[in-house]
Amino acid sequence: MKRSLFLAIAAIAAIALVAAPRVSHAQLGLVKPFSLGVAGGGSLPMSDLSNDSNTGYNGTVAMAINLPFIPVGLRVDGAYNSFGSKAIADAKLHVISATGNLVYRLPSIGVSPYLIGGAGLYMSGVTAPGATSSTENHLGWNAGAGVSLPLTVFKAFVEARYNRVSANGASMEFVPVTFGIMF
Repeated sequence: MKRSLFLAIAAIAAIALVAAPRVSHAQLGLVKPFSLGVAGGGSLPMSDLSNDSNTGYNGTVAMAINLPFIPVGLRVDGAYNSFGSKAIADAKLHVISATGNLVYRLPSIGVSPYLIGGAGLYMSGVTAPGATSSTENHLGWNAGAGVSLPLTVFKAFVEARYNRVSANGASMEFVPVTFGIMF
C-alpha cells in the first residue's frame, strides 16, 4: 500500500514537472543583451516582381540588442536576396539590404513568438549574360513575424517578412522566409 502511494505521488510529481509551464529567461528579464546571428532560406517574389522573377534564396546576418525587463529590442540585419528571371536565361535580380528593426517579443512560455519591422537601404541590381550590370539604391521597409526557440547554446528562429522597396514610382515586393540561429 505504501509502495503504491509512493509510486502514485512520484508519477504525479513527474507529470507536474514535465507539464508545468517553465518560466523563460526573457520572462524574468534575463535576456542576453547582445547577440549575433545567421539565417538563410527562400525568397518569394510578390506582386509585379512575381511576373518577371522566380522564387529565389536569401542569406542574412543579424545583430540584436535586447533590452532587459521590456519586450522590445533592436535588430540590425544585412540581407542578400537573389531571384532568377522568368524571361531571360541566366539573368538574376540581386537585392542587398541593410535595415534597422524593432522586435517585439510576445508573452509566451518556451517557444517565443515575435513581431519585427523596420526600414533601411535596399540596393538592387540585375546581372545578365552579355549585359552591363547596374545597381540602384532605394529606401524600403519590412514587417513580419517569427518564432524563436531557445536551445542550450543558441536560439533557433524561423521568420517571414514582407519587404517593400519603392523605386521611381513603382515598387518591388518580396517575402523572405528564413531559418536561423542567434548566438
